[in-house]
Amino acid sequence: MLFAMGFVAAAQTVKPLDVSDGFEGATLSDLWSTERMVPGAFVLEDQIVLSGKQAIAITVRPGNVFEAGRHGNSDSERSELLEARRLIQPRTTSYEYSFSMFFPKDFPIVPTRLVIAQWKQYCPVGMTTCDDDSPVLALRYIGGTLSITQDIERKRNVLYKETGEFRGRWIRFRIQARFTPDSNGRVKTWVDGKQVVNFTGVTCNQENTAPGYPALSRVYFKMGLYRNVMQQPMTVYIDEYRKREMRADEF
Repeated sequence: MLFAMGFVAAAQTVKPLDVSDGFEGATLSDLWSTERMVPGAFVLEDQIVLSGKQAIAITVRPGNVFEAGRHGNSDSERSELLEARRLIQPRTTSYEYSFSMFFPKDFPIVPTRLVIAQWKQYCPVGMTTCDDDSPVLALRYIGGTLSITQDIERKRNVLYKETGEFRGRWIRFRIQARFTPDSNGRVKTWVDGKQVVNFTGVTCNQENTAPGYPALSRVYFKMGLYRNVMQQPMTVYIDEYRKREMRADEF
């Protein structure tokens, strides 16, 4: 009887991951880590909002948070929301991410590297062969062009690219992803309800090889502003985030 009760309790705790954040609280929720930000880099505000009463405004300023370039890459700075460690699960699971972003009308349109959301394959601490690799999947906004890119085995593949005026309105993103180092990977993406990516194939780097990624490595998510060093500040507004585990028959 006790064994049966314990089995039922254990089964009840194993639920598909499904979390969301409308940024409605007095403080930032525990879904996020702010280790990729300096104090004052974000504010919960009520002026530019998609839904509910609040959204989050994230600002990057020169030198926040600075990281020297390695392996020939440029120096960088960032203000990013990093998903909490408890949400980072093995890459074999398929997830759907959705969130909306608002770039003010005076947002700088410059040719410098700017990543607004990214999925990074975990590289062990001290593993210098992979610790500065580009994200395996990224949303980029550079020079007025919105793009979605893969960087696998240090080769870039552009999955989507569109140039236009993206400022002054909310942009809705929905991304479904399964990260695998074989042909079973998938990425599907919608922008403002329109499907722009439907990719099948390799979606992360090989593991237990020279680059140093461990077996069944994890892929973690960040969003905000990550760029090359520059003098102009930038601010983006984010609202209505959700991450959910997908069923096998959905993907």
